[in-house]
Amino acid sequence: MRHKYSTRGIVLARTPLGEANGLIVLLTEELGLLRARAQGIRRPGARLAPALATYAKSDFTLVRGREGWRIVGAIPIAHLFSKLGFRAARVRSARVVGLVLRLVAGEAAEPRLFPIVEGFFNALATLPEASHEAAESLAVLAILAALGLDSGERPPSFDAPALAAFAKRRSNYVSRINRGIEASGL
Repeated sequence: MRHKYSTRGIVLARTPLGEANGLIVLLTEELGLLRARAQGIRRPGARLAPALATYAKSDFTLVRGREGWRIVGAIPIAHLFSKLGFRAARVRSARVVGLVLRLVAGEAAEPRLFPIVEGFFNALATLPEASHEAAESLAVLAILAALGLDSGERPPSFDAPALAAFAKRRSNYVSRINRGIEASGL
C-alpha cells in the first residue's frame, strides 16, 4: 500500500490527459510545486472537479506511484480567481502564475513559494486596485528570492503599508527583478 500525503495547495494549471483525465499542476504547502494525474475529472459530475479547478485552493490527498503523483482526494476551500473582481487583477495573477510555471520546469520541493502565491492572491482580493501593481512586483521579487535568483531585502508581507513602501522604491526593485529573470535564462 502506498503512503498518502495530505497537504493544502493551489491549482495553478490543468491540462487534458486522455479522454477524461487531467494533469494538474499544484503548488502545495509541504511538497512545493508538483504535477499530478487526476482520473475522471473531465467527466460530467466528477466529484473532484470543483476542487481541481484552476486557481482553486483545496486540501489534497496525493499518492506517489511509479508514474508520478496521483490525486486521490480533494476538498475545495476557496476559488481564488472568483475573488478577484477586477479584470486587471486577474491578468496580474495569470502573469505571476505563468512566471512560476516557467521558472520551475519540473517539480520543486520549495515550500516558500506557497505563502508567496497565497499572499499575492489575498492582496489582489482585499487591497484597492491602486496597490495591485506593487503587489505583483513584490510577488515576483519574492518568487525570485525563493528560487535563489535574488538575495536583496524586500518587504515581509503584502499588507498596505509594506506595499506603499515598496512602491516608493519600485525602480530599484524592478531592476532587481530584471536581473533575476536574466539570471534564470528566460
